[in-house]
Amino acid sequence: MGKVSLYFENGLLLEAKSFGAKGTSVGEVVFNTSLTGYQEIVTDPSYAGQFVTFTMPEIGNVGCNAQDMESKGAHCKGIIVRTYQDRPSNFRCEETLAVLLEKNGVLGICDIDTRFITKMLREEGAMMMVASTEVHDKDELKKVLDASPRIEDVNYIEKVSTKETYVHTEARYSTDTFTYETPSTTKKIIALDFGIKRNILNELTHAGMEVTVVPNSMSAEDILAKVDAKEIDGVFLSNGPGDPLILKEEQEKIKKLIDRKVPLFGICLGHQLLSIAHGYDTYKLQFGHHGGNHPVMNAITNTVEITAQNHNYNVPDNITEVATVTHTNLFDNTIEGLKYNDSPSMSVQHHPEASPGPHESAYIFGEFAKML
Repeated sequence: MGKVSLYFENGLLLEAKSFGAKGTSVGEVVFNTSLTGYQEIVTDPSYAGQFVTFTMPEIGNVGCNAQDMESKGAHCKGIIVRTYQDRPSNFRCEETLAVLLEKNGVLGICDIDTRFITKMLREEGAMMMVASTEVHDKDELKKVLDASPRIEDVNYIEKVSTKETYVHTEARYSTDTFTYETPSTTKKIIALDFGIKRNILNELTHAGMEVTVVPNSMSAEDILAKVDAKEIDGVFLSNGPGDPLILKEEQEKIKKLIDRKVPLFGICLGHQLLSIAHGYDTYKLQFGHHGGNHPVMNAITNTVEITAQNHNYNVPDNITEVATVTHTNLFDNTIEGLKYNDSPSMSVQHHPEASPGPHESAYIFGEFAKML
């Protein structure tokens, strides 16, 4: 392990040890409170452009494997952990976390006080940061950070969206056979890929939908042609990284689908884009929601669901002018789920596929299937 220097936009300079890739990276630093599932977090495209600080102190202890990848690679800028374990012990382990990070050019940072960083982010908010195994002078690091674009200025979905259309055939993972199931499907949908997670696709398939994943660049006209030809029954708007307000083309595309009353279901970024397309701009939370242990109130059943979350942006409260709130976050009373009043559209801010995390929100995929 070598030395790595961290410089935050509030002027703080910290030193730590490095594992994984070497080099210099700039991104927004957030914290995640999940107790398990570090591989799913590292390979979630929604973390593109971000450093993830894990509040769980020991990371790496079960290694990594191909089956638990949420996408084809690791997309975050880096991860920050208290203690990294390079001797994993698990029968499914195929490689260490350090190897996964190195292959994907992601910095690993350890032997640092993650509690201090988390408290700082809670008080001051998510902020930009530069980490480097090459540059250690504070003034030089500040120059690198000042010269770099902020996360809200970068269209990261162009980097993480699929370039080729494909049909997803796997469903839920079976712990009996240690393979992914392949159930029969009765509905057909398109999934617009803004940085989609594999386990979201698995849950859509499990709920009886054949999913064709298409690039984010697919036009509204091409989608509507498939709707008119009855080739598809609806459209899924995926999760993804970055600030939804800069995604002007996606917003206009979704407006056209709304106007034609196409059944729509959005998760996370898709949830936010649906709000903007209806005329209600999102706003940025102080430090966001990132973790597998967030309580959400289901207003329909009046029950509490423990959910997985990963977002920095939220829909505004006045969206109730056009939609009914179905879910509310019990940490801060922000909106977590919506059903639109005048269009067959629904969305949730949290991750009902729960990878990593609990499973009590998985029924939402079935709710979308019923809409089709």
